[in-house]
Amino acid sequence: MLYLLKKLGYDVCALTIDNGIGAYSAGNLRRIREFCKGHGIKLYETTLKKEFGYSLDKIRDKVKLQSCYVCGVLRRYLLNKLARRIKATKVVTGHNLDDEAQSILMNLFRTSLKLSARLGPVTGLIKDKRFIPRVKPLYLVSEDEIAGFSKKMGFDVLYSRCPYATDSFRNRIRRQLNEYEKKNPGTKKKIVENFLSELGALKTYYLPKTEMSYCDVCGEPSKRETCNSCRIIGMLK
Repeated sequence: MLYLLKKLGYDVCALTIDNGIGAYSAGNLRRIREFCKGHGIKLYETTLKKEFGYSLDKIRDKVKLQSCYVCGVLRRYLLNKLARRIKATKVVTGHNLDDEAQSILMNLFRTSLKLSARLGPVTGLIKDKRFIPRVKPLYLVSEDEIAGFSKKMGFDVLYSRCPYATDSFRNRIRRQLNEYEKKNPGTKKKIVENFLSELGALKTYYLPKTEMSYCDVCGEPSKRETCNSCRIIGMLK
């Protein structure tokens, strides 16, 4: 994503959050530093430990919550907060067709259509000055296509999965969806395209009827009095 944005002439910088998962995180951090240096891209770095006082492995030991949930909540929180700090106008992520098909099915199986209403190439339901808009330019590009391009370009990428995600709900959905895709090519694309045809109606139906509220602890946008990030950190303390 960084390579393409830079090539197309966008004013782009990179933001990475180190989770502190041993050699896995260290290897990824080294690669992103080298990539940004080689392509003249300014890199902003932070860590969960610096921002919250704990790395993900320590949080995992202390809080009885699924690692992927904790990681997702804290990283989304930091991406928005830090993007605002550096005055970014958009947060651009590399989420792809596979990611979205998985999320759609996960929310369907959990009967969480309200969560699905926040999905799409441009995420979220409402605009707020404290929310930096998130966009996914690779939305309709498959994971295999992205990996193939990355290898062809010779990018130094760690292609292995996060070691904490081996038994996550998403990983189980990923395996099942990949097996079905092999037998029925085009399934992932059909799932996403069908979802997009209904996304407008979903967003209209679940559009909040009240004004945006903010966390009493940190002041960030939140549906509850205390946002999920502050709830997790509160449990640690």
